[in-house]
Amino acid sequence: MRRMMITSSLLLAISASAMASQVYKWVDAQGVTHFSAQPPQGQEATSVNTAAPPPRPAVAEEKKAAPTFDSIADPEQAAIDEKVKQEVAAEEAKRKQYCEDVRTNLAQLQNNPRLRMEIDGEVRRLNEDERQSRISEAQKSISTNCK
Repeated sequence: MRRMMITSSLLLAISASAMASQVYKWVDAQGVTHFSAQPPQGQEATSVNTAAPPPRPAVAEEKKAAPTFDSIADPEQAAIDEKVKQEVAAEEAKRKQYCEDVRTNLAQLQNNPRLRMEIDGEVRRLNEDERQSRISEAQKSISTNCK
């Protein structure tokens, strides 16, 4: 199997170079342009570069060159878009703060076996089952809401 893969790879490499043969371009007496693998006899021909085209520019460069929806949209739509972007940013900030708070609470629950909390207006110590329940709730909340 390995020999077959090596052999086929070698043949593929050789065939690619064979397909990239020289191409000649010339113009005949009537002004018609011709392309051929052999240069014409008795007439001047130029060699044409048949190398692969240059790679496409990166996506970031294409985005810079192409007009964006924001640049085409009317001012009213641009204002709406900006408002939506601000709302999304505010929601993201709230989510990050929530995640930070939940992680802090989880660390407190995991590191302190004797926690006191105010429950129904009364300060009391959490028993081990309540503590473990709150740890699992915090872990579940982190896994579903935080990245």
